[in-house]
Amino acid sequence: MIDKIAWVHLQDGRVLVARSHGKDTFYLPGGKREPGESDVETLVREIREELSVEVSGAELLGVFEAQAHGRAEGETVRMTCYTASFAGELQPASEIAELAWFTAADADRVSPVTRIVFGHLESAGLLS
Repeated sequence: MIDKIAWVHLQDGRVLVARSHGKDTFYLPGGKREPGESDVETLVREIREELSVEVSGAELLGVFEAQAHGRAEGETVRMTCYTASFAGELQPASEIAELAWFTAADADRVSPVTRIVFGHLESAGLLS
């Protein structure tokens, strides 16, 4: 099981996604925790590293599981998703090549676990 923390940032019915250098699939910004980190500490660190902004006021959106993209069959990812406000200007940093704003119509361009999150957001009326 791959344990990841992710930021769900919605704006005008679209959700912010990121693509790493050399990859063709988009995912929700975030990543794996370092030893001893809490969910929120991981979220703050990963978003600072990937997007150059400071998140605060994190609220749990949900926990989602699916087959891990690009991994052996049966290897799963558990993604704990948070919403949060931020300060700064969003810009790709570190391993991030590109940021984009996706709607439900873009679900075929994201990882399997992100598709599940998209479905959750769409059924809640939050994603166009």
